[in-house]
Amino acid sequence: MTNITKTLCLGAAMMLALSASAQNEKVKDLISPLSDHSIQLHGYFDNDIHNSVEHWNKGVVPYDRLMEFYDNNVNRPNFAVGEMWAKAVRSGAMLYAYNKDPELKKILVNTVNKVFKYVQSNGAIACSPVEKQPDAKGGDLWERKYIMLGLSQYYAHVEKDPRVLKLMIAEANSVIDQIGDAPKVDINTQGWSRTGIESYSVMEPMMRIYKLTGDKRYLDFCTYLIKKGGCRGANIFQESLDNVRPRLMGNGYPKAYEMLSVYEGLVEYYRCTGEEKWKQATLNLFENLKKYEITIIGNGGADYPYYPKWRGEAWDDTALEQTNPKIERMMETCAGVTWMKLCSQILRITGDASAVDFIEKYVYNGLIGAMKPGGNGFSYVNLLNGQKVTDRGWGTTIDGMAVTCCNLSGPMGLAYIPYVAVMQNDRGPVVNLYNAATATAKTLKGNAVTFTIDTKFPLANTATITIDEAQKEKYDFMLRIPGWSTNTIVKVNGKAIDNVVAGKYLTLTRKWKKGDKIELTFDMRCRLIDAPHGSNPDAWNYQAVIYGPMVLARDENIDADYNKPVQVVADANGEVKITPVKPTREGTRMEFLVPTTDGNIHMVDYSSVDGWKDKKICTWLPKKQ
Repeated sequence: MTNITKTLCLGAAMMLALSASAQNEKVKDLISPLSDHSIQLHGYFDNDIHNSVEHWNKGVVPYDRLMEFYDNNVNRPNFAVGEMWAKAVRSGAMLYAYNKDPELKKILVNTVNKVFKYVQSNGAIACSPVEKQPDAKGGDLWERKYIMLGLSQYYAHVEKDPRVLKLMIAEANSVIDQIGDAPKVDINTQGWSRTGIESYSVMEPMMRIYKLTGDKRYLDFCTYLIKKGGCRGANIFQESLDNVRPRLMGNGYPKAYEMLSVYEGLVEYYRCTGEEKWKQATLNLFENLKKYEITIIGNGGADYPYYPKWRGEAWDDTALEQTNPKIERMMETCAGVTWMKLCSQILRITGDASAVDFIEKYVYNGLIGAMKPGGNGFSYVNLLNGQKVTDRGWGTTIDGMAVTCCNLSGPMGLAYIPYVAVMQNDRGPVVNLYNAATATAKTLKGNAVTFTIDTKFPLANTATITIDEAQKEKYDFMLRIPGWSTNTIVKVNGKAIDNVVAGKYLTLTRKWKKGDKIELTFDMRCRLIDAPHGSNPDAWNYQAVIYGPMVLARDENIDADYNKPVQVVADANGEVKITPVKPTREGTRMEFLVPTTDGNIHMVDYSSVDGWKDKKICTWLPKKQ
């Protein structure tokens, strides 16, 4: 393609982008996100988001140094490091969509303006020079995928700069010019891994750019990717349709993070084509992950017993094996955040409340539990027993600071909390998470309704939603009733509501007005659960304590006997009578006295256990014989 032709094509695509958006989607979401800056969380999660933004996105992220990996005269320290700058921009843009922080915007605008100097002759920004593209072992397609994702979030939420759109389109064109049927390079030759599954994740940004431009070449490219099967030696899309267990998918390389990333692209493809089989493939994977992989803290993947060489980053029947004492690494933060994102996609296309149950489980436990207390990074993996957190994993070191894929993914998980907390459908607001908040959604007629969620949840079991500003009109107010809350009480203006079902949405349809109140009382009974029976009998004799969505743990910081076998006292229904106490350590969110046959022990919420100074955790309690 000549430079003149490329310029004309870019110009035409940019004109299309001005008019193209949702019209390129054949499937309308049942539940949609609010407009940017439409929700403000208070307390709990907002503190975590603020901590991360101040000390990571606006703090220690070395934007210029990460950008230097795109300089082909600089030797990159590792494969795929071109993702790093783009991930920082991606999470920053999503966080700006939440907090409208002018300082954060200034940082993002500045770094994006600088990246243009790295554009190569074929329009790409890449760590590999044009003559080495596509660079399989360098992770070139994975890097370019993230560059497109980072720029697309920037374009959507920070600044609709036409230069950024042009750059995204040029990046996409550089990929489709190189990858495809002969004489182009086969997608199955690409990637650093033994199956190349990671290269297929380029589908997600390609579909985003298709939706922006309406240019069918990007859709056709994704059709090509699906026909090629998602990895070398297997067809993961067909395996999902056939309900193959996740750990058996992908030709012996069921890499959790990368597989989830591919399926995010498949959901976008379904939206734009309406082909139901791809929705079904995604739903089958979703259900099988819930059943076989997701642990009590909401993440999955482990090393033992099936894939020790993948260092805790592969599907491993983790839900069944989570107490296996041989496990050394499990639950990569990148996988947890991408699982959370895929759950949000499932929620949008199906309205399935269980997707939020799993998001809630992860954010309250695994996500916040991976975050450094100072907000300046995230653990690479999380353990349930032993050394909870670590910086060790793929990445590099810049000026003595570990910069890993997971450090850069964690803030994206935080950005998804307000994104999911309150949403809307075409009939009114949808409340998913019960963090204190003020939000503005749209009614059935498209009018604004502003309401406040007043609660100390999860420190308390009640929440009150008050309509602050709204016209008097009839519309729906949808409330997610948590799956763990067996008996939830809901009242509207003091009158009890019937048919409140755990794990489902409750739809309240009425003529709402300013001052109306919805009161919820959650069933926060503490439960004792037994370990799953996986492959190793040594893993069976454990129990865990769960309070609402919160997983409790023993903390070596306050308890030298943290891993001593105990027998927790519970009634015939597994209910444990715990007593809240003032936290022993600063920074602990919740602490309880938990009764055992040998007296009370102290347990705290999993997320509060600080393992960054080598103190250990015990989440699955060994049972006293």
